[in-house]
This record gives sequence, structure tokens and C-alpha cells, in this order.
Amino acid sequence: MDLTELQDIDIADVTTWPIWFRWIAVAVLGAGILYGGFRYFVEPEQKILTKLESAEKQLKATYLTKKELVVNLPAYRQQMEEIQDRFGVVLRQLPDKTEVPALLIDISQVGLARGLQFQQFKPANTRAEEFYIILPISIQVSGTYHQLAEFISDLAALPRIVTLGNMAIKRQEGTTLSMAAQLYTYQYLEESLDLPNDKTIRTQG
Repeated sequence: MDLTELQDIDIADVTTWPIWFRWIAVAVLGAGILYGGFRYFVEPEQKILTKLESAEKQLKATYLTKKELVVNLPAYRQQMEEIQDRFGVVLRQLPDKTEVPALLIDISQVGLARGLQFQQFKPANTRAEEFYIILPISIQVSGTYHQLAEFISDLAALPRIVTLGNMAIKRQEGTTLSMAAQLYTYQYLEESLDLPNDKTIRTQG
């Protein structure tokens, strides 16, 4: 390679270029063509390919998720039927507005059947929750320990849901105990309660 040869070449006349300079020019031109081809043709296609591969992964994930749902669909349907059956059982344990007065009578009769004496039996203001209505009932009864225990057990055995809270027991005299408590019964929110909230029932047994 003789760099002095560059002084005698005519850039416009390739025949005057030295062989080694021609090879360099060809290499530079080839590199430029390759770079331009990659930059303007290959690179955009690679970006499109990357997007398509990402979309393919998402479609595969969606397909697998839906496939799992389809495979497990009979089990999901069976679970839904079981949940609906259980929900129906619970609903049947919630009295409608026509059954509430009878339920209140049942509660008082359960206590009287166990020999308890009622000093107070007072339905309080109803309270609406998200799916149901709560009817609190303030009671005060007196009787023996066994009578109170049997009364609580009988409440749990009622066909309608009745729960017990805020219970306080005091000794009166001898084996007689006094129990003040709050009973709660529930009603599905689609129904409405038309009970007078200030009604007080006092029973002496």
C-alpha cells in the first residue's frame, strides 16, 4: 500500500484508483449498503416480529386461562349449584314479615315452656345491613341455671335463625338467676319489617 499513489488518482475515474483503494472503496460501499438495508428494512421487521411474539405470548396465556375455565366448568357449575342450595337453606331460615310475629311468640313460648318468668320482652328498632335486616329483641327472664341453659339450647334449635348476645346473669335468691340479654333474628333485605318498634311485651309465667 503506497499512499503517494493517492496524489495521482482521479476520484471520478475509477481506472486511476490503485487496487488496494478500490477494495477499500468496495468494502466501505458494501458496509454502507448493509447498514442501510438493516436500518431501513431489517430493523423495522424485527420490531414488528417482537410485537407479534409478545402478542402471541398474551394470546397463549389467554388461551390457557380459558382452556382451564372450560375444563373446570362442570366443577364450577356444581359449586354454584351447591352455593345456591346453601343460600336457599339460609333464606328459608330467615322469616318474612308475616312470620316475624309468630316467631316472637315462639321465642316467648320456648321460655315459658322451660318455666322461665319474663320480666321484659321488647323488640327494638330494626337495623338494615347489606343483605339482611336485623331485629333486636331485649329480654329479661328469671329461672334456674338449668332452665336458662335449656332455653338457650331451644333457641338454637328453632327453625328460624335466632342468636343471643349481650348476656348478663345475676343471682336473685336461692337458685334463681336473672338473665338480661339481646336476641337477634334476621330477615332478607328484599323483605320489609312492619313491626311497631316501640312495642313492649311483658309476660308473667
